[in-house]
Amino acid sequence: MAVPVLKTVTRTQGNNAALKDGTLVPKGCILDFEEVGVLVQAFRRMVRGLEFDVCEMALTTYLCAREHGVGFTALPVFLVRAFHHGAILHNLNFPVSHPRELEGRRVGINRGYTVTTGVWARSVLQEEYDVDLNKITWVLSGDDHVEPYQPPGNVVTMDSDRTLEKMLDSGELVAVIGMKKHLAHIQPLIPNALDAGIAAFERAGHYPINHLVVVRDEVLAQYPQVAVSIFNAFAEAKNLYLGRLRQGRIQNPTEIDALHARMTAIAGDPLPYGIEPNRRVLQSLIRHATDQKILKKPVEIESLFAPTTHGLSG
Repeated sequence: MAVPVLKTVTRTQGNNAALKDGTLVPKGCILDFEEVGVLVQAFRRMVRGLEFDVCEMALTTYLCAREHGVGFTALPVFLVRAFHHGAILHNLNFPVSHPRELEGRRVGINRGYTVTTGVWARSVLQEEYDVDLNKITWVLSGDDHVEPYQPPGNVVTMDSDRTLEKMLDSGELVAVIGMKKHLAHIQPLIPNALDAGIAAFERAGHYPINHLVVVRDEVLAQYPQVAVSIFNAFAEAKNLYLGRLRQGRIQNPTEIDALHARMTAIAGDPLPYGIEPNRRVLQSLIRHATDQKILKKPVEIESLFAPTTHGLSG
């Protein structure tokens, strides 16, 4: 049987670099990497056109796409994690003394309502600050990748001639989630955000997942062996990265590298792959996605992942 060549998109980062540079090659398949300059455009192309065989994908986009019947299935390879306490910005010229003051007001969201950072940031507001998310009008700067999805009634899209930056700067928005900080008077709503995120990890025991890997269902049907092969290759690449991180051998480390190093000291493996070591964080995300009306009903975790990967960890 010919070895399948799989058109693949994943942004180069420490935990997949050994695959991207050819140091590692999966057994039984070839990952033909295509570079997409803006990764979220690859998400959109995959969701709307199944343009790739293997694709990095935002977790909540995947959950929403699966509920709407898009033909791909995830592998429990969790490429990107982050804390989201610092994702909520406000304008110091129109100060907010407590997150509950967001209730009854308008809060911007960068891009769509189903963006994973938005889901996690809203969960912080709800769980840690007792904010009623239904009492906020959420103002989107774009639309969602999953076209059939309809957001709840308290979600609106801003006018095309407006920007989140200008609306926050003018006070039209009391806060924005997921926007880059561009001015000195635009600051995180939650002070000492990284420390707050790590404190939440110590309470809840999980490091929030943003991205995983999906494979077209047609590929999995034709080549059922590739799910395990791809999982193992990504896991090996991740472990090479963590070894270098622990030994201080990362040249020009990024903020993400520094965070992973800090989490390594706290958690051991900050980037575990597989269902079981991530069950609690996946359950949490599914619950929040359901509460926030992204999913119509909770979904069973095993149903989200290729069956041959259910018992894998790495």
